[in-house]
Amino acid sequence: MENFVTLSVLQGHLRAVIEQHAGGAQWVVAEISECKVNYAGHCYLELVERPDNGKSPVAQVRAVIWSSSYKMISGYFRFQTGSDLSAGMKVLVKCTVSYHPVYGLSLIISDIDPGYTLGETERLRRQTIAKLQEEGVFGMNKEFDLPEVVQRIAVISSPKAAGYRDFMQELNASPYRFEVKLFASVMQGDAAESSIVDALDAIAEAGDGFDAVVMIRGGGSTSDLGCFDNYRLCAYVAQFPLPVITGIGHDKDVSVADMVAHTSLKTPTAVAAFLVSRAAEMHSRLEELYDEATGLAQRTLMMETGRIENAGLLLASRSMGLLHGGMARLDRFRNGLRSAAVERLAGERRRCFSFGTLLGQHSTRRLAAGTTWTDYAAERLAAATRGALQRQDARLNWLEVSVQAASPQRILSRGYAIVKGVRNAAEAEVGQSVEIELRDGVLEADVISKSIHKKNG
Repeated sequence: MENFVTLSVLQGHLRAVIEQHAGGAQWVVAEISECKVNYAGHCYLELVERPDNGKSPVAQVRAVIWSSSYKMISGYFRFQTGSDLSAGMKVLVKCTVSYHPVYGLSLIISDIDPGYTLGETERLRRQTIAKLQEEGVFGMNKEFDLPEVVQRIAVISSPKAAGYRDFMQELNASPYRFEVKLFASVMQGDAAESSIVDALDAIAEAGDGFDAVVMIRGGGSTSDLGCFDNYRLCAYVAQFPLPVITGIGHDKDVSVADMVAHTSLKTPTAVAAFLVSRAAEMHSRLEELYDEATGLAQRTLMMETGRIENAGLLLASRSMGLLHGGMARLDRFRNGLRSAAVERLAGERRRCFSFGTLLGQHSTRRLAAGTTWTDYAAERLAAATRGALQRQDARLNWLEVSVQAASPQRILSRGYAIVKGVRNAAEAEVGQSVEIELRDGVLEADVISKSIHKKNG
């Protein structure tokens, strides 16, 4: 097959067509997705175009700024914007189209308009402000009451940043004690926004462990601080449940994060000085209150001491008066009591003497009457005794006659006998020996028979 061309010829045709129709130098708007400067001083970029509501690029091309132009272009851009060319920055570049047989299509940049970048940054910044205001959250964080003394501090910063080191040195140099916990975060570049939001989430999860959040970083270019104008980060700061204090380290502009924060200061050192000054103000107020309370206490003590002294003098005076009056009354009472006692004693003596006389007379009469009654009673007692003895003597004589009439000897003398050995006929056995006592002797006899008389009834 003879109808073919070499690759270099095809590339040459493409180059000719592109250069013919590219139209020379043009101003092109694009976003820098990559930016690298090699050892020779050439700056290689990757430019992309993204849709308004998407991240996937709709166009992409390589670009280069030759070292002969880069120093002048980058210096001017830095002077105007305060930052270097970097990824994520939207730029307006003047360029020509170049097609190389080996490296393909690229753009040769000869100029960059820093005004467009500044304008685009401002447009995005205003867009963020408008959206926060429309949602009603722009001033929410400012509504929190910042404690008089902020001692428990959650710090969002890079642990190696000079700003964080300056902040801690300022706090440590003060005479006051602060409890600081660092939530390490990336503070610039593409990862800064997500890193700071993650740090805020971690602080929120800690609950009531902090008085305020301090967000600090050292100085940087406008592009380095671009994340602090992004809507997501600023919405987090505006609605955060603790007062947020920023010290982002820029002097010319105020970021949206500064606007929505509770308090905005220029540098980390200024934030630390602000916290120390609040502690110092409280210390000063406490000392003033202490001096005022001490003075009031001293004046009150002096006044009360005077009152107590006056009261003591008055009490002593009144006590002496009462004592003298009491002693006089006591003397009068003692004298009256002595007179009354003497008079009462004399009266009682007279009564005793009268009672003794009356008692003697009454006793004599009672004694005489008692003697008469005693004599009469003695006579009556003697007569009664003689009568009783006579009656008892007669009774004894009768008892003696009765006893003698019932004696066994008297009964035996009448012809009766006493059988000894049995008590009754029922107990006697035939053939049993018994004794029979008579008046003049005893007989021995045997029972030969017995008969028992039945009782009537």
